[in-house]
Parts: sequence; structure tokens; C-alpha cells
Amino acid sequence: MNPALALLDWLVIGGYLVFLVLFALWLARRQRDRADYYVGGRRLGAWPVAISVMATQCSTNSILGAPAFVAFAAGGGLVWLQYELALPLAMIVLILLVMPLFRQLQLVSVYAYLEHRFDLRTRLLLSALFQFARAFATAVTVFSIAIVIDLILGIGFFWSVVILGVFTVVYDVLGGIRGVIYSDVIQMAILVAVLGLLLALLVQDNGGFAHMLDALDPARRRALDFGHHGFGDGETFSFWPMLVGGLFLYLAYYGCDQSQVQRLLCTRDIDTTNRALLINGLLRFPLVALYCLVGAGIAVYAAGSGDFLARLPLHGGQPQYNLAVPRYMIDTLPPGLVGLALVALFAAAMSSLDSVINSLSATTMEDFVVRFCREPLSQRRELLLSRLITVAWGVVTLTLSFFVGDIAPTVLEAINKIGSLANGPILAVFALGLLSRRASGVGACIGLLLGIAGNALLWRYAPGISWLWWNAIGFALTGLAGLLFSGGQARPSVTDTARNILREQSRVNWPLMCGLLATWFVLLFALLASLG
Repeated sequence: MNPALALLDWLVIGGYLVFLVLFALWLARRQRDRADYYVGGRRLGAWPVAISVMATQCSTNSILGAPAFVAFAAGGGLVWLQYELALPLAMIVLILLVMPLFRQLQLVSVYAYLEHRFDLRTRLLLSALFQFARAFATAVTVFSIAIVIDLILGIGFFWSVVILGVFTVVYDVLGGIRGVIYSDVIQMAILVAVLGLLLALLVQDNGGFAHMLDALDPARRRALDFGHHGFGDGETFSFWPMLVGGLFLYLAYYGCDQSQVQRLLCTRDIDTTNRALLINGLLRFPLVALYCLVGAGIAVYAAGSGDFLARLPLHGGQPQYNLAVPRYMIDTLPPGLVGLALVALFAAAMSSLDSVINSLSATTMEDFVVRFCREPLSQRRELLLSRLITVAWGVVTLTLSFFVGDIAPTVLEAINKIGSLANGPILAVFALGLLSRRASGVGACIGLLLGIAGNALLWRYAPGISWLWWNAIGFALTGLAGLLFSGGQARPSVTDTARNILREQSRVNWPLMCGLLATWFVLLFALLASLG
């Protein structure tokens, strides 16, 4: 047991974990079938859904990785904020072109649309790809928090994974999507409070906010980089790859990734879904700015405290920079608040792990079990199978966490690299179905495989090209190949039906659109101010 933790810290941590399980048990009383379990009966409001989506993205990968990137990573700094310029633009496209269709079709698995538009093979391929890629990416999340638990408790990586996994899987299995969403709201509140506290302490330790920013390396203080393009110049985090690549990534993530779309399908109607997207578009930048500023404070604090980096555990002979934030927590916070800060890290990990496990279960149940079941299942059997599949995916993701430690210098880069391999190609498959009457299922599947293969070759043989460009390059390769290998018109009536749905359901909400565009310009001007 780590002597840095007082009894009060243990009580805070234990009380929080027990509360989550009891809360999920209480929510389980209302579950009747798989629709309740996976989409909450489509009765949830915009605010809890939006906050849950943000909580998933504000995972341990962000809380640990973003400060490490800002403070220590080569080429890092506040340039990570450029990524957020793509978000409001992505929200506009999703509100106008994607969500009205998915809501009208009453989907549980987003990949069911691909069978509707193309064929069963396309649906199964995309669903299986999601399950593989998302399980692997989630293993990175488990890895990142488990090394923190080991740092704190000193019980070894294996038992750290077990502790995190057991509690998360238990409340996920019991609570279903409602448990995921409402626990995420609680976890987000704790997380923001702790991050705000850490930033306040860092500002105080570093002589005030202005002095802290002035003391930061000027190269890390710049939030915009117009001087590079990321095509072979070795500059991964310049403006254009982060804006263009980020736009394709966010469109794929919010519009084609089951772990995100599933919660947006839990809302009461399309207007509620759109409000959830708007809330996310408005609030995500302040959240990202908060943990990036924590990274700036950590950088200045480490520079002024000669032994801070020496107290970080080593990995491959180098300090584990991803542990800088928990190291600062343990060093500076009093008993009780240390426990609360560690709860925040648990919350960040659980808010990602729970939603992904639930969505992996949903796609397995909808795209494979129910789709190939010869006889209809009773509601009770549906619910039982859904829970068992959730347990199985929990075991898979926890097991994978033992094999993902060396993908990238920081966990933030690791998780985004994994996603960027496939996000663009997956988005292109949905775009082919929605926008092209000519595309066929065979062409879409071939295009998908070629797009992913092209990105993999770039990873292996063209390291000078920013991996952020993979999202756009993969989209282009898949789209072109998909059209090339489509023999002719394929089920055009289905495409026309989708267009009719969008025409009928999409109503341009000008205040909402103007709000997102205004947000984009405000963010741009705010980042431009960093150049002054």
C-alpha cells in the first residue's frame, strides 16, 4: 500500500466505486429488453447525452496524455487546441446530413444502415472492424489508467487492470446505457472540479497565470502553426492537417462510430439529438483548454522543480510523462483531495470504458446475434444475452491492455493514431451510401480495405506525413476505389429513400447553425491571439 495515501483517501475511492455499483443496480430495475439496455427506450434529454459524449472523449487518454503532450512531447504544446477548430464544422454536417436519417430509421446499431443501403456483407464487415479497432483503442485507455493505479497502490499492473475492470464491467452490465450516461454526468462533474483545482494550484505555484504562460517555452505556447503542412516535413501538428484531418476524424467519430452514435440515438427526437450536438460543440473547447492549460502548468512546474521528472517511473529508460499529472496530485494535494483527484482519474477511464463495452455489446447483439437468430428472442432472454456479451467484451478489452504500451510517445497520440487508420475509410463507406447512387456493397468493401491498407503503408513507409492526414487520405482512397469497383447502379431506390428522409427531416435551424459558426470564429480568433 502506498504510504502517500491516507485512510480518508481510501474511503473516498472505495465509497465512489461502491456508489457506482449501487446506482447501476437501481437503474437496472427499469430494464425490460435490449432497447432499454442499449438506447434507454429513446427517452433521454440533450444535456445528459451531450455530457456523456464529452466524458467519453475526456478520458484518461486526454487527462494524462494532453498535459504530457503540452509539457514534454516532441513538437507538442498548446498546438493541440487547433484540433478543436474542426469540431463545430463537423457538428454542422452531422446535424444536416447524418442524424436525421439515423433517427428516422430507428437504428440501434449504426451499421444496420449499411445493410439497408448496400448488403449484409458490408454491414458485417464494418461492424466487425468497429469491434476490433474500438476494443484495441479502449485497451490503450485501460493501459494508461492501470499504470496510474500501479503507481499509486504499488500492486502491479495485472491487479491494477483487474480493479479497474471489475467495477466498470459490473456497473456497465447492470446499468446498461442509462447507467453509462448518468454515471458519465457524475464523473464529468468530478473531473472538471478536480482539473479546475489542479489548474488553480499550478497557477499559484507558478506565480500567477500570466507568469505561468510567460515561463512556458515559446514554442509550446503557440497554439497555431501555419508554417508547416505535414506532408513529408515531419511536422505532425500543424494547422492544416489538424483542421482538415480533424474534420474527417470528428465526422467519422460522431457519425459512424457506434460508441458515440448510440448515445445520440437515445434522445427523444431529432431536435433533442441536434441540441446534444450543439452543446458538445460549444462546451468541448473549454474542457480541452482546461486540461491543456494543466499541461502548461506542469511544464513550468517541472522546469522549476529539479527532481520532479526524476520521481516519475521509467519506461524504456525514459520518464513516463503520462504520469506527470498523478505525480503532481500525490505530491501537492492534502488527504481526502488526493482520493478525490484519483477518483477523477478513475472517472475518466470508466467514462470511456463503460460506453465502449456497451457499444461493442450492442453491435454484437444487433449485427450478429439477433440478425442471425432463426426465432425471435423473448425480452428476458434478450436482456440476459446482452449482459453476458457485455461481460465478454469487458474481458477482451482488459486482456488486450497488456499488449498496447509502446504505440506512441504519449497515450494521446496512441489513441488518435489507432483511430486515424480507419476513421476516414469508414466515413467514406457511409458517404458512398448516402451520396452516390452508383456505389455497390462490393465496391464499398474493396474501397474500405484499400483505404486502410493505404494508411497502414503510410504509417510504415512515410513517417514524415502527419498521421492526421490519414483521415482525409483514407477517405479519398476509399471513395475513389469504391466508385471504381462498383459495377453500376446499385439499389438506387434506397439512396433516393435516404435523400427523401433527409429532405423531410432536416430543417435548417438557423440559430443553431449560426451559433456553431460563431463558435468556430471565436475559437479561431482566440488561438490567433496566441501568436501575438
